[in-house]
Amino acid sequence: MNRSSYDVVVVGAGPNGLTAAAVLSLSGLSVLVLERNAQIGGSCRTESLTLPGFRHDVCGAIHPMGIVSPIFRRLQLQDRGLEWMPAPIPLAHPLADGRTAVLSRTLAETAASLGRDGAAWTRLVQPFVDRHEQFFAEILRPVRVPRHPWLMSRFGRIGLDSCVRLARRFDDAQARALLAGNAAHSFLPLDRAGSAAFGLVLAVAGHAVDWPCARGGSQSIVDAVAATARAAGCEIHTGTEVRTLKDVPESRAIVFDVTPRQLRAIAGEELSATYRRRLERYRYGPAAFKIDYALSAPIPWRARECAGAATVHVGGTLDEIARSEADAYGGRVTDAPFVLVAQQSHVDDSRAPAGHHTGWAYCHVPHACDVDMTERIERQIERFAPGFRDTILARHVMPPRALESHNPNLVGGDIGGGANSLGQVLMRPFARWNPYTTSNPRLFLGSASTSPGGGVHGMCGYWAARTALRRVFNARLPPDLLI
Repeated sequence: MNRSSYDVVVVGAGPNGLTAAAVLSLSGLSVLVLERNAQIGGSCRTESLTLPGFRHDVCGAIHPMGIVSPIFRRLQLQDRGLEWMPAPIPLAHPLADGRTAVLSRTLAETAASLGRDGAAWTRLVQPFVDRHEQFFAEILRPVRVPRHPWLMSRFGRIGLDSCVRLARRFDDAQARALLAGNAAHSFLPLDRAGSAAFGLVLAVAGHAVDWPCARGGSQSIVDAVAATARAAGCEIHTGTEVRTLKDVPESRAIVFDVTPRQLRAIAGEELSATYRRRLERYRYGPAAFKIDYALSAPIPWRARECAGAATVHVGGTLDEIARSEADAYGGRVTDAPFVLVAQQSHVDDSRAPAGHHTGWAYCHVPHACDVDMTERIERQIERFAPGFRDTILARHVMPPRALESHNPNLVGGDIGGGANSLGQVLMRPFARWNPYTTSNPRLFLGSASTSPGGGVHGMCGYWAARTALRRVFNARLPPDLLI
């Protein structure tokens, strides 16, 4: 360690931990970040997983919530090398009958792809697209009295519903499937209350801004945040695992970018018995089974719209996707998984050697599942892209166990920091006026297990840093960091 004591120590160098460190350092505090891995980033990392010259995003790949993040904009990450790479089409969703639903940046193009449901889709999303800056500022903060009550009451009426019920607004398969694929990012059964919110939020992000990847890989996002923190005086030490509070240098406050399970293990008796019991009741969700591909050519999609899309949702109709998600949530392994495919090399030529491409795909499986889903995933992709297997030069498989080994925050392969059940989304990690505080006045939680939840946006770390700054140091953020 370069010093014997600090104002704040941050445990974990994922997007939230690094954001907290940057915010606190820019507020004039001395900050140390401790990271167990040799590389910063948590699940926002890029590595050569398959063959030389291929760069793969280890977990997060496409970042609609990153580009809309208020704190990423405030930190001006573009000045630290972050470049968002848009695709011609944010999202395509092919159906087996040859039709394709397209989530375009323009509502008119999307409406055209949805046929007679185009007008209904526009009515659903346009009020939020038109006020997207206020909308994303609201949903990326803890639950409080809304600053824009009309907008958020409208969102509440829609978002608290299930995806299956909301899809009844549409007559045809394309619009229903497009909504279902977005809602399935929640890892919830699509007939569960609150699943509609995920579908709506991601659709609005695609129309209002984009679903981009980051040039050079997702690692460039956290590298930009880390560079901002270091420029403000923050120290970042990798290869330093924190098992107990004895591993943390003296400080006035500690911010944890960990899940409730790790917080309970590290802080132990420094937390009250009641708070520990509530941490132990925190629920984790279904897992991801992920594959990275080195490809000799682009994925040979049958539908031309898929070739220009950053993301392709592979799973067919709403009913097919709903069965897949219900199986994963219910502890069953499906034979026909909903597969999320990203094609970063289509817009970022740094990802693969000339003439080659990367592929990134995952499906949802039961928590801690140990079943190999490779054949099932590739069969689903082949269903919509005949000849896909012929393009595979190498693959790198990460089942739930490997994901958790890579990042202990991915408990049982849960990449979202905890189950997205309605109660755990609204009050995360549990009902508490300020979810970033703990029973110990110098310990704070600022991971994806707090509001506003999963995704690479840094806002959980931002709100934890803001809380620690006020509670421990009786200080406020610089005006240019206020959200």
